[in-house]
This record gives sequence, structure tokens and C-alpha cells, in this order.
Amino acid sequence: MLTDGWTKSEAEAILAGDNRTEMAQTLIAVTMSPPDLDWAQEICIRFARHEDDYLRGNAILGFGHIARVLGALDRKRVSPIVTAALSDPSPFVRSHAESACEDLAHFLGWPTRQAS
Repeated sequence: MLTDGWTKSEAEAILAGDNRTEMAQTLIAVTMSPPDLDWAQEICIRFARHEDDYLRGNAILGFGHIARVLGALDRKRVSPIVTAALSDPSPFVRSHAESACEDLAHFLGWPTRQAS
């Protein structure tokens, strides 16, 4: 589990592990207190395609956290991922995608997307 003063290498070690709960908590920590935009965004992009819906959902939610905390994201890369998550088979992922869309609209001015 990450503690105050965590490092990228500590976060990466947890995310490479197999403890789903710690991995999910780390995704949130990484996006609520990101050491830099590119690294945190890449973590979310990687986990947005994860087979586990809990990890996938937290990664999608993380995009909204990054928007709130850092005020920036790569729209060309992130917007299609969040939009696709609105149609994810998992209700957990879909609800986090809705939250992320609200944050992206509020903090970055991105138009709200509707699931197709």
C-alpha cells in the first residue's frame, strides 16, 4: 500500500502485482496526487484496458481526477477511451465514465459525450 511520500517506483511495483485492492487504491492515489501529467495519464491509459472491471473503472475515474488536479490531459488520446467506457459492459466502469465525463467537461471544457 502506498504511504505519504510515495514514489513512482513504489506505485509501479504495486500496479505490477496481483493484489487487486492495493492496485485499485494505487490508481486513485496516483491520480489524486500525480507527480507528473504524462506518467499518471499513461497509467490510466494502460489500466483503462485492463480485464478487471474494478481496475478499469478506477483508471477511467482517474482521468477526471487528473483533470481536476492538473487541469490538463491529452484530449486526442483520453476522450475516446472515456467515451468508449460509457458503453462498457460493467456498470461500475460506466458509472465511473459518467463521473469522468462530468469532470472533463467542468475542468477542461470538453463536451459531454453520450454512450452510443
